[in-house]
Amino acid sequence: MDTVAHILKEKGSKVHKAAPGDTVLEAVERMCAENVGALLVCDAGKPVGMFTERDLMTGVILGRLNPATTTVGEVMSREVVYVEPTAVAAEAMAIMTERRCRHLPVAFEGQLMGLISIGDLVRWASRSQEFEIRKLTDYIHGKYPG
Repeated sequence: MDTVAHILKEKGSKVHKAAPGDTVLEAVERMCAENVGALLVCDAGKPVGMFTERDLMTGVILGRLNPATTTVGEVMSREVVYVEPTAVAAEAMAIMTERRCRHLPVAFEGQLMGLISIGDLVRWASRSQEFEIRKLTDYIHGKYPG
């Protein structure tokens, strides 16, 4: 069973961040440059929220706010849900589905280890299914280990 730690090991542990005082425009420029859909918002090194594409759309665009003067802290999602590295990938997917979030920070004993996205989990699920299909096909055709 693959854990979140396995997924992080494969994808890397780099976490893209913003500060609450950064402007939305600065945050969006960073997201575009890094090709990511969310930034972990940290204040003095401590996570205090997430700034996501959804926050941009609902908080800034629909709120008709100026991204050059609106700060990330004004529109970020404040409730950050974490997952431990020992969590099974399917458990992380269930949390994301239940909480309607697309990004989960991974932390252990208060130490940030990385961030996984729903895309990371979909890739994991797809590979798992491909492997199972290949095993079953080999078994049906008599190509199984003896």
